[in-house]
Amino acid sequence: MKIITDEHCTEYEKTGHPERPARIHKTVQKLRNQKEIPIVWDKPASFASDVLLRAHTPQHIERLSQPGDFDADTSYFPGIEARARAAVGAGLQALKSARAGDAVFSLMRPPGHHATRNRAMGFCYLSNIAIAVLEAQATGVKRVAVYDFDVHHGNGTEAILLNHPGTAFFSIHQYPCYPGTGSRNVGENCFNFPVPPHTPREEYRKSLASALEQLGKFKPDLVAVSAGFDAYARDPLAQETLEAEDYYWLGQQMRGLGVPVFSLLEGGYSDDLPELIFAYLKGLERK
Repeated sequence: MKIITDEHCTEYEKTGHPERPARIHKTVQKLRNQKEIPIVWDKPASFASDVLLRAHTPQHIERLSQPGDFDADTSYFPGIEARARAAVGAGLQALKSARAGDAVFSLMRPPGHHATRNRAMGFCYLSNIAIAVLEAQATGVKRVAVYDFDVHHGNGTEAILLNHPGTAFFSIHQYPCYPGTGSRNVGENCFNFPVPPHTPREEYRKSLASALEQLGKFKPDLVAVSAGFDAYARDPLAQETLEAEDYYWLGQQMRGLGVPVFSLLEGGYSDDLPELIFAYLKGLERK
């Protein structure tokens, strides 16, 4: 198992904000102390700025360095552009590792799946997963699927990849919930699986499985996973019912796809996040 992280991603925070440095600190500590799966640690890749322009406007990239909050949930921090770029670099390194045959997870912040082509929102500044998908295509991968199991709809990923040839987006999420999108399929390649609040675990897992079945029919050469752990029963930002065992199952499903897979951390705000990530990684690692 390869874990990509960077200690600098914990260098910004807003008091009381759920997207906090402890999410990474405590998970790194958990993974360094466990003995069940072997881990190789890696760093984000460097990349040319034009890689960002496949997914974002020049104006948006310029705005990241300008003081002033982006919205009530998404604050400006000094150096946030560098932190966002590092999360992109981790996604690109995860892509490279997956193509080399590694099981790989990017343990970084900020997350990315709410960032649109021209807007930072929902704790997200750059679309880490869409950037990696477009880089994969630019370097020879013909068919790329995104599987987003964060409890919030990946509106930014969807908007960037909408009707983009050779890509497909599958999102399983609570609805209604932030950001208010994802109630139905859109375009030719974006497939949404909305589930009501308080959906029983067994029913939620059926939606996860249905999305996987449809993803398989797309026959991707590569799968990018937006791995959010906020459909957990005790997450403070949503009202769903999954347990650690469900994330282990998800990891097993990703492993069983039979194509390269890389996973990027999105949401997950409970104190149990390290255990949830560990369960998912064990699923990825084990047959």
